[in-house]
Amino acid sequence: MRDPRVAEMAKVLVDYSTRIKKGDRVLISAAGFEAAPLVKELYALCLQRGAEYVEYSFSVPEIDRQLYNLASKKQLEVFPQHKLDFYKTLTAYIGISAGENSMVNATSNQKAMVAYSKLTRPLVDQRVKHTKWVVTRYPTQGSAQEARMSLDEYEDYLFGACNIDWSAESKKMEKLKKLMDKTDKVRLKGPDTDLCFSIKGLQGIKCDGRYNIPDGEVFTAPVRDSVQGHITYNCPTIYQGKEFNNIRLEFKDGRIVKATAGEMTKALNEILDTDEGARYVGEFAVGVNPNIRVPMRNILFDEKISGSIHFTPGQAYDEADNGNRSAVHWDMVRLMKDGEIWFDDRLIQKQGLFVLPELEALNPEK
Repeated sequence: MRDPRVAEMAKVLVDYSTRIKKGDRVLISAAGFEAAPLVKELYALCLQRGAEYVEYSFSVPEIDRQLYNLASKKQLEVFPQHKLDFYKTLTAYIGISAGENSMVNATSNQKAMVAYSKLTRPLVDQRVKHTKWVVTRYPTQGSAQEARMSLDEYEDYLFGACNIDWSAESKKMEKLKKLMDKTDKVRLKGPDTDLCFSIKGLQGIKCDGRYNIPDGEVFTAPVRDSVQGHITYNCPTIYQGKEFNNIRLEFKDGRIVKATAGEMTKALNEILDTDEGARYVGEFAVGVNPNIRVPMRNILFDEKISGSIHFTPGQAYDEADNGNRSAVHWDMVRLMKDGEIWFDDRLIQKQGLFVLPELEALNPEK
């Protein structure tokens, strides 16, 4: 039976996020065959909107992991030039994650994963810098299990977070963006968290459904060497197929000088030692999606949790570029329901709710 929520999601992705029009050349890329119902809706809608060419592809994460475990050093150095040549013909890209198992690469060769990530970075750069792109998630039994939900509950949660009026949400975010634009000093306070940094000269960017669905954050970046203090993240995070909990980072002059995560401390530091930029922060963001309230062990959702922040070791975005470069971009999330956010010595959020009158519209309805 056709789920009308899937068709509604396709319209958000095609009509709002990528704004498909006559003459566009589109790639719909799905990781996992479970996304077929959404791919079907997207394919039809792109054709109906007049796209000149539409291609779809499916990848299987369980097969992809063979590359990391079996490929020789020489094989890992072969750049897929044909993919880059094809990407250069595209005007739009829609990526869908529908894998059944986020831990599929937990035991894969980590050095090979890092090496291949660096090798194929031009593919990511091409689609991010030169296409109208958006990435999303499709509900599966595996992702529901990771979120500690039944599939029905997970579907309700996912579609509720995705199928909202993004134009209206964008207007609400505008005031937070403008406040970020004129802010110098940021301070985050909470249990085992006291972190200060500057965002002076780095503009706030609204994430209002153009590039991620679900969306709902306003981000910028810290001045690279300004970060001082420590932060403990209270939201689980999965990176390179491994789950990390209670990550604690200590900073001095912008650099992570100590990083712990219980029994995962060694794995954490191995990732942070990928390159010099991995120990500096490339993004600071405030989550504001009104329909995302609890962690789901999926960063596309968790970084948008209303009343959360993420403070991200690694690569900076071009839109708010503090100069940090890295093969790593690791969104680590802290729920601020037990904390405070201060801008220039002014309290803007307490216990996960905005306290400034001009920002109260961003608080979720009770």
